[in-house]
Amino acid sequence: MQFRSLIRIVGLLVGLFSSTLLIPAAVAYFARDGGGSEFVESFFICLAIGAALWLPNRRHKKELRAREGFLIVVLFWVVIGSVGALPFMLAEMPRMSVSESFFEAFSGLTTTGATVLTGLDALPKAFLLYRQLLQWLGGMGIIVLAVAVLPILGIGGMQLYRAEIPGPVKDNKVTPRIAETAKALWIIYLLLTVLCALAYWLAGMSLFDAVCHSFSTLSIGGFSTHDASIGFFDSPAINLITVVFLLLASINFALHFMVFAHHPIRLQDYLRDSELKVFLCIQGSLILICSVVLVSHGHYANWKEALNHAVFQAVSLGTTTGYSTTSYADWPSFLPMLLMISSFIGCCAGSTGGGMKVMRVMILFMQGMRELKRLVHPRAVYTLKLGRKAISERIVEAVWGFFATYIILFFLFMLALLMTGMNEVTAFSAVAATLTNVGPGLGDVASNFSGTTPAAKWVLVAAMLFGRLEIFTLLVLFTPAFWRT
Repeated sequence: MQFRSLIRIVGLLVGLFSSTLLIPAAVAYFARDGGGSEFVESFFICLAIGAALWLPNRRHKKELRAREGFLIVVLFWVVIGSVGALPFMLAEMPRMSVSESFFEAFSGLTTTGATVLTGLDALPKAFLLYRQLLQWLGGMGIIVLAVAVLPILGIGGMQLYRAEIPGPVKDNKVTPRIAETAKALWIIYLLLTVLCALAYWLAGMSLFDAVCHSFSTLSIGGFSTHDASIGFFDSPAINLITVVFLLLASINFALHFMVFAHHPIRLQDYLRDSELKVFLCIQGSLILICSVVLVSHGHYANWKEALNHAVFQAVSLGTTTGYSTTSYADWPSFLPMLLMISSFIGCCAGSTGGGMKVMRVMILFMQGMRELKRLVHPRAVYTLKLGRKAISERIVEAVWGFFATYIILFFLFMLALLMTGMNEVTAFSAVAATLTNVGPGLGDVASNFSGTTPAAKWVLVAAMLFGRLEIFTLLVLFTPAFWRT
């Protein structure tokens, strides 16, 4: 294990992250609405930490193997989440405890969107922008950004990419070189962010709100600059824009690249992607069910209002974003639990969203159907296919292993929360909200997580990390075989 090489790279990445703190510091200088010093102080602290890690190890440059790739990804998320909590701890308004600061930082970086804060409308703009910026950086994965802009990582960059990109199939690169792949993904990400901000601004948001919400929309994060979230704007146009860009961010970014890299643009490639078709069917079904139930129960004054909220909340929860226009926890019948369960499926593989990913659910379903067929025809040979491509048995086994581990971890986290004194409904939804990176829950965490105990917050921080790193990337570090030479 090349520990000194790993420390050198982590030092570089912490130094890179420190530069992002200058953005909210600059906003504080021009806005002059309070705050700002915490970001300057955090910048120098991060810069010092990065230098302390890099300088003694600057000459240790080794090729990263698979083990080092997994370790540095986990180290990076833990370290960046920790130093990212510094501005929260140093801020005078709002005053936050250590557990609250870490919870908010990790929630932002992992694009979970759960928050312990209230009174967002009165907070300084720099503070609000920083929360949104954390989500934007975590959305595509700041590790991929580092691979793109730090060629010093060299040939080992592929190991970082494979450990970071979500989804069961990670060996397909968009371009021949990993640095070019990372750049291509970030260019698409940046372009969609700019288009989203422009659309929000034209629809009536202020420029500040438009930029901030474009960050959390494309990252599928869910943080907002207002306590009422997107409902603050009370605009069907803004709701529709949000839905459109959430759906775009939920699509595999490699698929976006394949569509727009050709001349002329091949939009038909979207229709040929089996995972995308299943994802859209799931979202359409959620919208239909929510609309029918809300209209039939007369929960809103008219069907247009019911449809507006049904479309928005179904997509927001189904894509693990967590924006809100209304309190879905107060909806009638089974809808709150349906939307919470839908977040377990999540988005397409290779997107910025959370959940188990649609592709894994598809493989689980096809494997289940294959086992039923084998009961009827024991000697028949059935091959699982996604589109026209056969799925290797190794991938099927990995998906089943992921699913089993996911369920076990879910109940372990739930038991840990119950031990802190949390009730059953709140514990279930809190784990679901953090492990799937969706944000809002049910029960006592329907609006925010400020009422949870410090111990519960640390448990949920761990759940966020497991969810963002798709379990195995983090869990493999706890196996003796990983550390064996």
